[in-house]
Amino acid sequence: MRIVFDFGGVVFRWHPASFLARVWPHRVETLEQGAQLAAQFFQNYGGDWGQFDQGLIGADEVAQRISARTGWALDEVEAVVRAVPDELTAVPAMVALISDLRAAGHRLHFLSNMPEPYADHLSANYPLGEWFESGLFSGRVKQIKPGAEIFAMAERHFGAPPSELLFIDDHPVNVDAALSRDWQSFLFIDAAGARRELVSRRLLGA
Repeated sequence: MRIVFDFGGVVFRWHPASFLARVWPHRVETLEQGAQLAAQFFQNYGGDWGQFDQGLIGADEVAQRISARTGWALDEVEAVVRAVPDELTAVPAMVALISDLRAAGHRLHFLSNMPEPYADHLSANYPLGEWFESGLFSGRVKQIKPGAEIFAMAERHFGAPPSELLFIDDHPVNVDAALSRDWQSFLFIDAAGARRELVSRRLLGA
């Protein structure tokens, strides 16, 4: 079995509400406020941010578009865009899970919606080549989940039929997209739950 990981919110920390509370303490006093602002800022990873994820626009342009759309000051928006890499820190329990899966003989890959600047940051700061056999970043291949094309590209890139791929992602639409292509998939909630699911599928020992 080949196991394919999403990155943000799975392998790497991504919690937009608390992230915005950290970067914008003058705007965000509660996590509820942070979640509301995140919905406006990231547009559920569609809109401006989706184009950034897909590599169709760069960091400067996405900041300009968000500022124009929301009325937030450009320098404040740019501060958020610059701060994202600091949010994307590896989750220790997921690093341990990856290690255990590799030790069990599984071949691991990644499939991540990630703008190219952030993909470059992760590639430079983490041993992705040791953790994973291969992977695709949306910003580099100019396709994005849940679109069918990036899953088709992944099948070709990983050299595996859909039935041999198990995808772990924290967004239901991406899980559904994988299942629609006959991949196996489950929704990520946290590292402990992912480990239990993998044990239940007999991919890891208890």
